[in-house]
Amino acid sequence: MSSDAFPIRLKRGEPLTGCFCKIPSVQNIEVLAGSPLDCLVMDAEHGPFDRNSLDQALMILRALGKPAIVRPQAATPEHMLSALDSGADALLLPHIRTGAEAASVARWTRFGPGGRGFAGHTRSADLGRRPLARHFQQATESACAIAQIEDAEALEHLDAIAGTPGIDALFIGRIDLTISMGLLDPKAPAVLDACERICAAARRAGKQVGLFTPDLTELPHWRSLGASLFLLGSDQGFLQAGAAKLASDVAAAMS
Repeated sequence: MSSDAFPIRLKRGEPLTGCFCKIPSVQNIEVLAGSPLDCLVMDAEHGPFDRNSLDQALMILRALGKPAIVRPQAATPEHMLSALDSGADALLLPHIRTGAEAASVARWTRFGPGGRGFAGHTRSADLGRRPLARHFQQATESACAIAQIEDAEALEHLDAIAGTPGIDALFIGRIDLTISMGLLDPKAPAVLDACERICAAARRAGKQVGLFTPDLTELPHWRSLGASLFLLGSDQGFLQAGAAKLASDVAAAMS
């Protein structure tokens, strides 16, 4: 694996794999941090992470050297700030629908006028051991905002979102997008067409694109359209699949 920082690897389009962590257990996260996955996503939007449990998760990931993306409860300044201060490498920002929303979240990931609040004793600032100017520069260079496209409304604003300075990648929230389009099948032709339009907008803007797909047979297709970040499961799914496999193996052995 490259030793370059995760945001650099993402921005240059390296193929990256990861999974969602929905269970706020540092023990589970420690186990997954030892996996060969390129990153883990702390899902505070759909998992019961509060500020303390998210901070603990990011502490263990930082200590073990595993890149951490945070999907905050909402793409609002207070949730983004706490994730960044605690040491998130990137933010996966839900429900970005317009260029104006994209511009707001891009600003909130960075220091400066109207942007992220500055504190010098956070984990991201090496607990006060990093001088102000160096922390400012490092945080600016490593800022990484991923806009999640999961609303039908966003499909009319793809170029504005993708072209927003400070938005480093788009992420296709395919299930939510399916529901938002009034459909139930994420493989419906209209959904696949929408996903391909998102990929095309990212390419036009020179940005990266990621998506969640548990169907690994789709990977070559999305890779050919420029996708580079693939989130392929969750801690909940791994537990369920492992238990189901064990039960099946036991039944086969006893038959």
